[in-house]
Amino acid sequence: MATELEIKLSVSDEAQSRAVEWLSARPEVQPGKTKSLVNRYFDTPNADLNQARAALRVRKAGNDYIQTLKTRGEFVDGAHRREEWEWPVSGPGLDLSLLKETPLKSELDLSILQVAFETNFQRQELWLEDGETLIEVAVDSGTVAGNEASWPLHEVEFELKKGDGSRLVAWALELAREVPVFLNLVSKAEQGYFLAGLYRPELPSGNDPLTVTAFLKALGACWLLDRPFPVDQYDFSPVAKAVGSAGCDAIWEYVIGQLAEGCSVRQLAADSTELGVLQLRLATAEH
Repeated sequence: MATELEIKLSVSDEAQSRAVEWLSARPEVQPGKTKSLVNRYFDTPNADLNQARAALRVRKAGNDYIQTLKTRGEFVDGAHRREEWEWPVSGPGLDLSLLKETPLKSELDLSILQVAFETNFQRQELWLEDGETLIEVAVDSGTVAGNEASWPLHEVEFELKKGDGSRLVAWALELAREVPVFLNLVSKAEQGYFLAGLYRPELPSGNDPLTVTAFLKALGACWLLDRPFPVDQYDFSPVAKAVGSAGCDAIWEYVIGQLAEGCSVRQLAADSTELGVLQLRLATAEH
């Protein structure tokens, strides 16, 4: 088992090209491999794995197959931290015996697992060396498909390989100031479950003041649903406090104003840099 720490940014096709251009021009960045990845995610007919906050896939990369189990983990300082198990396997099907050494062994009936959806994309790797810190930047472009529905996938991921985890958000923030990005707390797997009709996010209730993490998660839910953010339903006092700590009052006023006018989260994320910058600054200001 390993622990994965990464920041995932959703971008438009055009912004992704600009992001690659900007990153490639940095002296700290060296090019890596480009590869096509075919990913089949498995679950029970009732999506029991998703309800257990886990994702199980088999990935084809070239002639190799890798079976991976991930937990949903936690969101800390702008990054996702997850537990992850990986095993080489002989083909596109699951090897259920490998799951006996994981938390799934006693929770589910593994015999009824089936393909739920796929995420298929081309990955361009870039390697970023920042002092003693090594970051893999994965630029993914392809599709998420489930239940005969699909939509485009364009992401830039920063994953810590060694060193200082705070450099992930520092580099993500530098990129966010150059091109429009969206700090997306919705994983590829959750997008697949949504398209397959096995998952639908719920927005937080308006009963309690909205924390920064709850705000970021609610933005992700609205992004997935492609709907406006219901600004008038929430007390943003904890977020406003973090805004003051981060010194980004002007950006906050712009973003919340656009959302209040009915601009969808997807549209706002694609049209300007303010939303991504605000998200990344808030994610670290809360702690």
